[in-house]
Amino acid sequence: MDASDLRIALVSGNYNYVRDGANQALNRLVEYLLRQGADVRAYSPTVADPAFPPTGELVSVPSIAAPGRKEYRLPLALTRRVRRDLAEFNPNIVHIASPDVVSHRAVSWARRRQVPAIASVHTRFETYLTYYHLEAFEPTVRAILRRLYRRCDALLVPAQSTAAVLRAQRMNRNIAIWARGVDRQQFNPERRDPAWRRSLGIADDELVVAFLGRIVMEKGLDVFADTADELTSRGIPHRVLVIGEGPARPWFEQRLPTGIYVGHQEGPELARALASADLFLNPSVTETFGNVTLEAMACALPVIAVSATGATNLVKDGETGLLAEPGDTGALVDAIASYIADPALRRRHGAAGLAYAKTQDWDVINSAVVKTYIRAIERRERLQRIKG
Repeated sequence: MDASDLRIALVSGNYNYVRDGANQALNRLVEYLLRQGADVRAYSPTVADPAFPPTGELVSVPSIAAPGRKEYRLPLALTRRVRRDLAEFNPNIVHIASPDVVSHRAVSWARRRQVPAIASVHTRFETYLTYYHLEAFEPTVRAILRRLYRRCDALLVPAQSTAAVLRAQRMNRNIAIWARGVDRQQFNPERRDPAWRRSLGIADDELVVAFLGRIVMEKGLDVFADTADELTSRGIPHRVLVIGEGPARPWFEQRLPTGIYVGHQEGPELARALASADLFLNPSVTETFGNVTLEAMACALPVIAVSATGATNLVKDGETGLLAEPGDTGALVDAIASYIADPALRRRHGAAGLAYAKTQDWDVINSAVVKTYIRAIERRERLQRIKG
């Protein structure tokens, strides 16, 4: 069996209506699968004006706006129309990419038909609860996730650090690595633009600390702002560059009024903005993989991050950046101060990060997903032969 024998039903809560790292990876995976001759059909909520065109076929799943986060959609049901479409497509593998109601139903649909189901884990959703003061529900959410993931034939996670956490939580024993690559034609040090910096009022000798991502509380905005405040209170000169958009932007602007907010950027403009910074600060603990961290490394920026699953697989402490314990703003400030005091250290860590980013080829990475699909199918076929 090879990739051309695959018929993949991909079920995602967000395939293309809001741009994020997870659906960017999914669309890149589908593009790779189609090039290998596989058949792929995605099932996801849709909107009239999506963030970007979908890669491959997309079947709309009924949904409603998420309470309090209306830019996101909650899939409602695997309706008769969608089930009929699934049956006609006749997949030999079902891949779910979000732990929502429709994904639960899709796994049930697959199990009834003896079709293997794979789940890719893109976000540690249970960690979101802290940012919305709902910590008491974390055991319940973890139990729901465990029930879903243990009904799957395998999990795909972006790093060994995430795999270790999920094994400890007894989510599944069969966990494979689906890492993330970076587009080095887009993200590279040559994108740095001193004239663009000056247009924002940034002097050539000022050190710029960048934030990149959707501006939502679960990205650690409070820790970022506290770190900037302590830099200021210690008299450490710096400028903050915020790249991105999101519902918490008004809060962030009020909390960090000295920041430079350039809004949502794409393509060459995004790469220019990131490469024009000097340091990248990522205080988030919610990601399973820091896509933005790898993009910063590809731009030769040293990374200051917290010791969480989305960073420890990428940032080698003292080599490509510096790590601090989650929420430890003092350690984050110390790390930034050390880079300000030692430009040679900053250049050395940036160069090491760039060297690592050059090894992250998307096709090689996505080929690991194909191998996981094929192993799951062949294992299911062996079990059926044994049962008889």
